[in-house]
Amino acid sequence: MLKRKYGNRGDWKRVLKRTYQQTFHQDKDFSGYITLLSIEKVSEPLIVKGGAKEVCIVNDGYSWLQHFPIGKKHSLTTMFDDKGEIVQWYIDVCYEVGIENNTPWIDDLYLDIVVFPSGEIMLLDAEELDEALAEGVISKSMHDLAWEEARQVLNLIQQGKFNLIHLAKMHKEIVNQVNDIG
Repeated sequence: MLKRKYGNRGDWKRVLKRTYQQTFHQDKDFSGYITLLSIEKVSEPLIVKGGAKEVCIVNDGYSWLQHFPIGKKHSLTTMFDDKGEIVQWYIDVCYEVGIENNTPWIDDLYLDIVVFPSGEIMLLDAEELDEALAEGVISKSMHDLAWEEARQVLNLIQQGKFNLIHLAKMHKEIVNQVNDIG
């Protein structure tokens, strides 16, 4: 069974105090849900390996902006530090994007792509995708779909044409404005 990830990350025990906002946004560049999780207090920071360095992706004052594009096989999470600077972009390859009880979700298809502000790109969890196929969790067609989507997204990133990366800061402001009004 695929892991379903919700935009509000309600099951995240590390985050002790949070604010969650979301909106539906549609224009020529994007159609789907955008969520913003503002992390006010954590039990402990989350530091991950980012190539040769360690990167803090969760701490007090950080925020995660997530895009749930309709009809796509990926989702983008932009991670901001406590100064509003982008720490990294994290792309989940997914089988499906949907909404349940007014909260957007993805069914994660294992492969992930991380892009750092430096331009460094990492492909993650290929072994998990292969294990899921070997164990019968996913079908061969789902395995192929994951690789095809990852290749397409990587190609767009390398060409500078994966537009969600360039829209992240503007979309963060849109979520804040919509929720300030409403």
